[in-house]
Parts: sequence; structure tokens; C-alpha cells
Amino acid sequence: MRLLPAGAAALALDGPAPLPAAAPGPSRHVTFHTLDVGGIPVFYREAGPGDAPVLLLLHGFPSSSHMFRDLIPLLADSFRVIAPDYPGFGQSGAPDPSDHSYDFGTLATAMDAFAEGLGLTQYSLYMQDYGGPVGMRMAMLHPERISGLIVQNATVHAEGWAPEIMAQFAPFWAGRSTETEAPLRTFLSAGTTRWQYEHGSTRTGRLNPDAWTSDQAGLDRPGNDAIQLDYLWNYQANVAAYPDWQDFLRRTQPPALIVWGRNDPVFTLDAVAGWQELLPAAETRLYDAGHFALETHATEIAADIRGFLAR
Repeated sequence: MRLLPAGAAALALDGPAPLPAAAPGPSRHVTFHTLDVGGIPVFYREAGPGDAPVLLLLHGFPSSSHMFRDLIPLLADSFRVIAPDYPGFGQSGAPDPSDHSYDFGTLATAMDAFAEGLGLTQYSLYMQDYGGPVGMRMAMLHPERISGLIVQNATVHAEGWAPEIMAQFAPFWAGRSTETEAPLRTFLSAGTTRWQYEHGSTRTGRLNPDAWTSDQAGLDRPGNDAIQLDYLWNYQANVAAYPDWQDFLRRTQPPALIVWGRNDPVFTLDAVAGWQELLPAAETRLYDAGHFALETHATEIAADIRGFLAR
């Protein structure tokens, strides 16, 4: 696939003008909560007026709602912004894998129940990395609830994967064993976690080491490796579901904004081209950033989100 020209889909590098000044007020303060979802405590961050349009932020691997710590205050004057931690991530509960299924179908069902538990009937989804398969399942469960999609470095095409990353997963998915699992265990290491943040980033002075330190603290909890390996094993179900998701997007044409770190070592610009092909009216913004573009470009991404949701 190739990127469509700017005339076919709005395309910009490093975003628009700076954010307009936002009125100060208590609604911009981030608050922290826990909601029981099927017996699992799900932690979430929230800010913004209770009657404002809702933006539900779905994080990636190996992060948590912590990845949205800079974005939330930038939007909270005009939107109700909510960011949960998935089971097994961040501050949410992490049942033993013998008592809980760590797969993406179960995860999406839990996030759908989370939204229902908060009484959310209409929302836009921000989907990064794991947030892509979670959000697509939520959208297909309740398309009537989705106001729009904001896609950041998440793919619905196998072609969107960096070949060297897919090559590490393929033997594992073909047959899970100690031997095929070994390369995937490197994804749980401190070096790889930091690499995901640093690779492709051009504003290194803005990279906060608290981000990868926080992620790694979660990965290093006793027993968490089994949880993460179950998620990584089940990711093949997402790849198998790509054709269904593509068909859904072609048919429904939800309003979409693509905000993308163009130097991502995991999901390439072919993934962007795939989204553009499915959603020709989508707005696209590319940033000179890596997989976790919010770490260095939160202000620009927030401005793009504001403009998109306003339209």
C-alpha cells in the first residue's frame, strides 16, 4: 500500500497551529477512580464537564492510562475525557490467568461493560496500539454509540506491521512452546520497553523516562509475564479479524482522524495508507515521532483532536 496524496485525504506534518487558550476551571483537574467490572477493579482517569461530549482513550502495550497524562488536561475544558487501564495493566486488577481469560474478545467486552457502567451512550474512541483491536470490537458491538474514531499507531491490516516484528510473532502463533515464546519475552524486557518510546523520536528532550519506568514496573510484577504472553498469543485473533473490521469500516464510514508517529518501528506508514483506503474522508496528520507520539507531540495532537471533534 502507499499513502494517498493530500488531495484524497487531509495530510499534514506535525499538526496545525497551537491550541487555543482554554478557560481554567475545576473540570480540567484529572481525577482518579476505580469501577468494578465483572469483579475486576478497573482504574481510570477522568477530567472534563460531566455533560460534555465524551472521548474514551484506549491505551496500547505495554502502557496504561498513564500514556494520556499530558493529553487529558489539554482537552478537558471542552470534553469529558476518560482513560481506563485494562485488566493486567496499570492500576487495574490482574486476576490469575487460571481464573481469567486474557484475550482481546474478553478485554473488549470488559471495556464495553466499563463504558456501560459509567452510563456512556455516545463517545469518540481514541485507539493506540492495543486500543485498535479493543476499539474495533467495541465499535462493532455498538456502532450506534460511536461518534468518531481517532487512530494513533494502530493497524487493521497485516501489511501495516513492520515485517521484522511480524516475523517474531509468526512462529509463536503457529505453535506456542517455550522455544517460540522466547522471542516474545523480549517484548517484556526493560530494554525493549524503552526502545518503543525512544525509537523514531526526534524530540528526545521531551521524552519523560517516567513513561517507560511506569510501564516496566507493571510488566515486572510477579505473574504479569503470563498475563502479557496470553495477550500476545491471542493477538493472532486480531489479525484474523482484520477482514471483518475492514468490511465494517467500508460499510459504516465513521468520521475518523488519523494521528500518527511516522517513524513507528512497529506499525508502518502502510498502515496509514490502509486506513485512508478504507476511510477516504479521514483526516490524516503525520508527526515526526515514534510509536508513542503523545510523549513528544501531545499539544499538536490535542489541537488536531479539537478541530476534528468540533467538525
